[in-house]
Amino acid sequence: MRHFNIFAFFSFLAIAFFTATAANAALRIDITKGNAEPMPIALPNLPGGTVGADIIRVVSADLERSGLFRPISQSSFIEQITPQTVTPRFADWRQINAAALVTGSVTDSGNGKVKVAFRLWDVYGQEQIAGKEYNTFNSNWRRIAHIMADEIYKRMTGENGYFDSRVVYVSESGPAMKRIKRLAIMDQDGENHKFLTDGRYLVLTPRFSPNSQEILYMSYAGRQPRVFMRDLQTGREESLGNFEGMSFSPRFSNDGNSIVMSIANGGSTQIYKMSLRDRRLIRLTSGSAIDTSPSYSPDGSQITFNSDRGGSQQVYVMNSDGSGVKRISFGDGRYGTPVWSPRGDLIAFTKMAGGKFYIGVMKTDGSGERVLTESFLDEGPTWSPNGRVIMFHRQARGGNVRLYSVDITGSNLREVLTPMDASDPAWSPLLPL
Repeated sequence: MRHFNIFAFFSFLAIAFFTATAANAALRIDITKGNAEPMPIALPNLPGGTVGADIIRVVSADLERSGLFRPISQSSFIEQITPQTVTPRFADWRQINAAALVTGSVTDSGNGKVKVAFRLWDVYGQEQIAGKEYNTFNSNWRRIAHIMADEIYKRMTGENGYFDSRVVYVSESGPAMKRIKRLAIMDQDGENHKFLTDGRYLVLTPRFSPNSQEILYMSYAGRQPRVFMRDLQTGREESLGNFEGMSFSPRFSNDGNSIVMSIANGGSTQIYKMSLRDRRLIRLTSGSAIDTSPSYSPDGSQITFNSDRGGSQQVYVMNSDGSGVKRISFGDGRYGTPVWSPRGDLIAFTKMAGGKFYIGVMKTDGSGERVLTESFLDEGPTWSPNGRVIMFHRQARGGNVRLYSVDITGSNLREVLTPMDASDPAWSPLLPL
């Protein structure tokens, strides 16, 4: 039995993992197929107080929202899981058609701390697939739930989960001509919602750093649209330069040491790279075109962006030093806001054609284009940490703007609930432990 200790959930959380049984894991969801049949999974409340029920409620919601799992109603359970349950009665769970089962417990460790343990079982194979134990402060139960859901997702699909992550976006309110836009942040399920700015200045296009602790965004503070960086822990923010012209559409490099952004000046818009260490600025594109929305590949070797240099707005790819520019979009209509998948295999984009807007994906050479959504106005895709789900904003004809998510197969379209209208979402990487 191996033991692991990971310290530092925001410098105050400690987690210990215990062994996961080495099963062959014949029980597996095939996510290579579109519209995979959701796996029925039984999720009894963890014995040990109300926090056990709260944890399972969040785990169940995470898994169900992925579209890959179907949590079974607890009212149908035959066996009641207790702290003394070592091995479940598999026949009882097969009788309600559960393919997978989670058991576990919550133990009060004193001084505001708890121990949360869970085991994941293959009901038909009658074996344990995984088992973990977390020691943390009682107040961190929600994050433990997301981490548990990630572990179950990984064991059942073979891919990393995406539930222990956050989303930063632009919260919108007020009439169309006097729109108030504030930066807001929340967990990926909409909980722990918090406003980061007060709405005095227009803000757009927030983007996470690779460590999820800083964000870039454009602000009209000081009447000159500029790129700002904000530390999410301290709340400190700073302008990244006063340039001749407007700076906007920023994004971090994959190592977090530099950023790319667009600067509009003299009738053209070019893409620049800036080192965050010495603030040295390097121009990557040139000419009279509008080049914007840069996004790095996961290995940092390339950048995708959109440009009208060919006469209409299309998606291009170039090397990270600005060389080797190549157009990759050739379908009908105009293309914008390209974003490289964290897995490196796809580029998501917004497409405008035939009076409608679409969210789609294509391979990094432009082949294999697939449209995932269409509506009056769909825009601004952002990837989940595992590259499986895309979030974007949708504006209805009536004017309401809301966040939605969709699987890369084009299935499982869902609204992401926010207190007010919402746009420009950016999904964080998995949070650091």
